[in-house]
Amino acid sequence: MDKEHIKAALEAVLFAMGSSVELSELSKAMLIGVEELKLILQEMAEDYRQENRGIQLITLGSAYQLCTKKEYYEYLIRLALHPKKPVLTDVMLETLSIIAYKQPVTKAEIEKIRGVKSDHAVNKLIEFDLVKELGRLDAPGRPILFGTTEEFLRIFGMEDTSSLPVIDPVRAADFKAEAEEEVKSEVKLEV
Repeated sequence: MDKEHIKAALEAVLFAMGSSVELSELSKAMLIGVEELKLILQEMAEDYRQENRGIQLITLGSAYQLCTKKEYYEYLIRLALHPKKPVLTDVMLETLSIIAYKQPVTKAEIEKIRGVKSDHAVNKLIEFDLVKELGRLDAPGRPILFGTTEEFLRIFGMEDTSSLPVIDPVRAADFKAEAEEEVKSEVKLEV
């Protein structure tokens, strides 16, 4: 198979799948080695970037997906009229950030950090496909471990979670000191 035929076949497969496809799976489907296929996919992604195309090839960890370019979203919205967009409340964003930075994390750990129950927020994040169950912790009760999804990466424009912003250690220390002070004042009020 020549390179152009391989690109056309890859385009057809990625379009038909609709979601991301692991590089190893694409390699099996195309009957080509992983390294050669990776180079072809990089070339395809560059082709989509350079040409006036409505789609793009994105990388999500070791998976690839065809997606609409952001600059053409308005046309999709017009067609769909009123697309239902999940609205993330402050509580859900706070919970999502805890999961993103601490994953894999249990609900009890999330609630310890937040100081309140987080069932509703976690369930909504799962419903919006931003968070998923990763398995169970090997501890009494075998609590569920949560982590972020590929949809999370896609929405926030990241290739993987190592792209999360780094928390400034000075601000983190100030925030910790402020939280400890708040806890001490609450304990004094209770006594």
